[in-house]
Amino acid sequence: MLNGIRKAGAAVLFACAFVIASCSPSGEEPAAPKTQFSIGWSIYAGWMPWPYAEQAGIVKKWADKYGIEIDIVQVNDYVESVNQYTAGQLDGVTVANMDALTIPAASGKDTTALIIGDYSNGNDGVLLKNASGLADIAGRQVNLVELSVSHYLLARALESGDLAMTDVRTVNTADADIAAAYTSPDVAAAVAWNPQLLTMKQEPGTLQVFSSADIPGEILDLLVVDTATLEANPDLGKALVGIWYETLALMQQDDEAGAAARAAMAQLAGTTPEMFEAQLATTHLYVEPGQAVAAATADALVETMTRVRDFSFAQGLFGQGASSADVIGMAFPGGKTLGNPDNITLRFDDSYMRMAAEGGV
Repeated sequence: MLNGIRKAGAAVLFACAFVIASCSPSGEEPAAPKTQFSIGWSIYAGWMPWPYAEQAGIVKKWADKYGIEIDIVQVNDYVESVNQYTAGQLDGVTVANMDALTIPAASGKDTTALIIGDYSNGNDGVLLKNASGLADIAGRQVNLVELSVSHYLLARALESGDLAMTDVRTVNTADADIAAAYTSPDVAAAVAWNPQLLTMKQEPGTLQVFSSADIPGEILDLLVVDTATLEANPDLGKALVGIWYETLALMQQDDEAGAAARAAMAQLAGTTPEMFEAQLATTHLYVEPGQAVAAATADALVETMTRVRDFSFAQGLFGQGASSADVIGMAFPGGKTLGNPDNITLRFDDSYMRMAAEGGV
């Protein structure tokens, strides 16, 4: 079965002290040009194009074009993949927007979101048993992976219903255990992501009262890379966007080749083609690079990251040294910034996606 582990990263912070700008390009020696790079990934529907591209020779094709080598590295545990990236063991990694902020960026590692790949469009949901609507969640205990995107989704759901976090009690439940826990008659509310969500929806008396489709564009899946490495090696960025958009174009084809690509991705994910297709249906892929550029340059991205950082700070995810939500700076296309402009450690860069859109890679 496809492991739904991509969003648990915020529950385990990278074990290092909060650093003010010391890991930004201005506080370290510039990275040196190099020819070998490693990109980490973990299993999630929106990230399966990466291992498929390696298997199909697309990675080698683009790496050869720029005279470099790119190793696409599977890390079985999502949290570990982000921690390895934060520790400098990987040059880039697949990560959700909230976790990019709360793990590498909050640890002082200057990180660039090179590709906005997709947003969850129903892959995450709030489930209640024996309920008629969201209002029935009040007073219940809610099983979920605490301090993860599920926790963020719960907060947004409660906000939509004029409820507060104090109206419920959360119970930390590992993603590997949540589907089994939900079968218990003692569990009457839960927040989960696919594929567990698909299974849990089948439990008798279950109603999905809120999902990521209600907050489109807020739960983003990214490919991030080390900023200094990218600055020293722009060909890496060109190769990565080339790989990504060629693979997405192939998997979108409504023909035998497209079906074969998706089936291969399902196999790499350890699931069936049917289940993989079901998860793709609730994953809004930015198939065309121009679509991703539009998402990166929209005011909505700044609004989303404001919500995400405010929630993360309130939950203590910026570390003990963080005095306010503004302590971490974020940069966006067009010169827009959020938070401390002297401590920018998360950058949304549309330039390479724009190159792909304009045929410049």
